[in-house]
Amino acid sequence: MTERSVGQFEKDILANDGYLYTTNARKSSVLANKRLSDITREMVELRDRCVIDVGAGDGTYTYEMFATCKPAVMVGVDAAANAIDTATRKYADAQPGLRFERHDVYSMPFRSGSFDVAIVRGLLHHLDDAPKALKEISRLATDVFVIEPNGYSPILKLIERASRYHREHGEKSYSPSRIRHWIRELGGTIEREQFAGIVPMFCPDWMAEVLKALEPIVEPTPVLRQLLCAVFAVRYRTGGRK
Repeated sequence: MTERSVGQFEKDILANDGYLYTTNARKSSVLANKRLSDITREMVELRDRCVIDVGAGDGTYTYEMFATCKPAVMVGVDAAANAIDTATRKYADAQPGLRFERHDVYSMPFRSGSFDVAIVRGLLHHLDDAPKALKEISRLATDVFVIEPNGYSPILKLIERASRYHREHGEKSYSPSRIRHWIRELGGTIEREQFAGIVPMFCPDWMAEVLKALEPIVEPTPVLRQLLCAVFAVRYRTGGRK
């Protein structure tokens, strides 16, 4: 199954030697992605584990997690051939234990329970059939960690309609309640969840700095975090490796 957004990401790679939010990224993208990496390290243990990163893209954050968290093995997978080629060239050639492979997210050639942890960072909102992909990912690992744009945010909904980048890349955020529903439909048990970050990927530097300063106030405040936080992160346990 070919995703409609894959072609756009292939173009991004050829034009930038990486994605727009990783290669020569503006300050807002750097701050936003740093928060995503921090929340990953806070919520899931990767050290000495066998990890698959589904939707690895150009490999930037797969490599970051590999270098800082020290998993035993880390496999980054993505449907975009140019992304996998770039990730392999930049990060994997001299890194034992790290590799990148091109696969269809709906049917990956790994036996059930091949991995301890699956990371799904910003993938589902690009897909034509997110529940089907989540089912396949959940087959592969006991622990699954998902980060998605916060579909409760009215600001994000406006950005999705107004931003050319969001339209071209087929971005569509899901509500946390829907993501929870998908997980429970698969028999998953949610162990931890969190709303995080308020800096958009693409905004002026001054705005990024102001919003970053407000994060420690917004994230702990129940109503504010649901409406203003940029992402929803959830870790759950399901079938897979015993």
